[in-house]
Amino acid sequence: MQQLTSYLSGAWQSGRGRERAIHHAISGEPLWQVTSEGLDMAAARRYAIARGGKALGEMTFIARAAMLKAVAKHLLEHKETFYALSAQTGATRADSWVDIEGGIGTLFTYAGLGARELPDDVLWPEDELIGLSKNGGFAARHVLTSKSGVAVHINAFNFPCWGMLEKLAPAWLAGMPAIIKPATASAQVTQAMVKCIVESGLVPDGAISLICGGAGDLLDHLDFQDVVTFTGSAQTGQSLRVHPNIVKNSIPFTMEADSLNCCVLGDDVTPEQPEFALFIREVVREMTAKAGQKCTAIRRIIVPQARVEAVSAALIARLEGVRMGDPAQDGVKMGALVNAEQRDDVQEKVSALLAAGCRALLGGQADPQAAGAFFPPTLLFCPQPDETPAVHEIEAFGPVATLMPYRDGEHALALARAGQGSLAGTLVTADAAAARRFILGAARAHGRIQILNEESSKESTGHGSPLPQLLHGGPGRAGGGEELGGLRAVKHYLQRTAVQGSPTMLAAVGQQWVRGALVQEDRVHPFRKYFEELQPGDSLLTPRRTMTEADIVNFACLSGDHFYAHMDKIAAAESIFGERVVHGYFIISAAAGLFVDDGVGPVIANYGMENLRFIEPVKPGDTIQVRLTCKRKTVKRQKTAEEKLTGVVEWSVEVFNQHQQAVALYSILTLVARQQGDF
Repeated sequence: MQQLTSYLSGAWQSGRGRERAIHHAISGEPLWQVTSEGLDMAAARRYAIARGGKALGEMTFIARAAMLKAVAKHLLEHKETFYALSAQTGATRADSWVDIEGGIGTLFTYAGLGARELPDDVLWPEDELIGLSKNGGFAARHVLTSKSGVAVHINAFNFPCWGMLEKLAPAWLAGMPAIIKPATASAQVTQAMVKCIVESGLVPDGAISLICGGAGDLLDHLDFQDVVTFTGSAQTGQSLRVHPNIVKNSIPFTMEADSLNCCVLGDDVTPEQPEFALFIREVVREMTAKAGQKCTAIRRIIVPQARVEAVSAALIARLEGVRMGDPAQDGVKMGALVNAEQRDDVQEKVSALLAAGCRALLGGQADPQAAGAFFPPTLLFCPQPDETPAVHEIEAFGPVATLMPYRDGEHALALARAGQGSLAGTLVTADAAAARRFILGAARAHGRIQILNEESSKESTGHGSPLPQLLHGGPGRAGGGEELGGLRAVKHYLQRTAVQGSPTMLAAVGQQWVRGALVQEDRVHPFRKYFEELQPGDSLLTPRRTMTEADIVNFACLSGDHFYAHMDKIAAAESIFGERVVHGYFIISAAAGLFVDDGVGPVIANYGMENLRFIEPVKPGDTIQVRLTCKRKTVKRQKTAEEKLTGVVEWSVEVFNQHQQAVALYSILTLVARQQGDF
């Protein structure tokens, strides 16, 4: 057997001490020996912070996003290496696709989010200016900065690639190095991916570390600048959450635990409707994908009492057609559990559910003498779910689910909530009103709920697929934590600080101009400046323009907007305005006419408009004036050497009337040419 080494302090290291064997899930053959005993965890943390943390901290959010994209591309080129190792864990090709390419896709998603939505800076102003005084001289903003510690990621065995990458992406984007501790049962797959990342040279030295084996005394050396994220069983997570050092230093701890997720069949669905077939398909897929070893898998099948017989017959028919065996063989749809220990654990939990009052409709018994860690698809039935608490407490982490009846809508909601906190739930219904009632009654006990019907089924990613844009986590038993959810996950690795001061001082801190801060004006029109020449606060105060009734009529004829407040003198007089008012969109057009520079220059195109607000009405005879101010800049990275060098500039636009009252406030985005490349 080969020894599975760890990557700590910039080197591959072998532990010295008691070893654990990793076996092939199909053949039972011993493959690897694993131990981390004797490795210096304190030194590994110091190295990660001093080398990886320093380098990542000096990179802007945009640069980190580019790094994520480069790593994702590199991993995709080497994916077949990971597929080969994943097969050792009993996974089918489809199972491994979710783990490997789904994980790489998460890197791509976070790379895109960072490039589009985060500043080209190491500090992230989280919100707009918050006024704290009457005259505007004292204000505040919340800013996010990188922590100076390390992110410790403790992952489960079921997704050795995705589980690592979905935590790594937001941690790196936040500027934190990571020490990854995968579950030993599938650590060889994680190690191969870490080795691929390290050898690529795409990430700073120390940005990634790997522990194959136990975490040792690592948690003892953490402080308040570190972060711990955990995925696994609720029991293990709860014991780690109360680790004395984590409690003492108030170390952020995010937990995502296995939960008793449910799938509910709406009482409006009959066997003849397409939703019935969708329900059966969804349950069978979640029971058998990854051999049921998913934290989001459906464990409780909740159906109307009148549909129990039809549902059970349909599920049994589909499950009997699932061929279990070696995924390398044609036609095999479900592989083995990760190892014999997991198979024995599932058998123990199934036996406990049977002893509690459930009965087996299909499966329920593994062959303990078999070489592979196989467990058959198992469908249990619980006739009295209210009187059988075990069915809402005991999870068999394999291809096992329990069918249970409900009397009415309120009973279905009670059963859905009985899991005491779930990562995911699905309601299958064609009734929109029923869907709303379910969300109102069940959302508080779930991190994510899918409403499945014929329309959504055409593109649905399924009950058990966490998406990087959406929250992955749940209350109660599910851990009470939040992962993914777009940029929410990045904020978990950043420190939020409220900064108070004058608008000008806050603009300097955030490197973004805010309303009320000083501006800089010169003879050069801001639209004549290249991206590098522009600075937040560069501003233009335009000439004035008086609005006329002719403007209203001409714009109405051009746009087709003949709303009464603009065109009907009598109706307008009886309105809240008291007389006709100028079209808001004409004000915006007229403002552009005042601030736009006509000639060919660095500004290439208008990229969009955001946060438009009409503050005061403008009437014929009123005079408007505009202040255009550079608010923030973001580099737009080149995709090819031939691509034009550009950046995105956000401009604050303030339209005033003759009384210096703001009549319209908004931002515009422009694509501006750069003079220096980054390819």
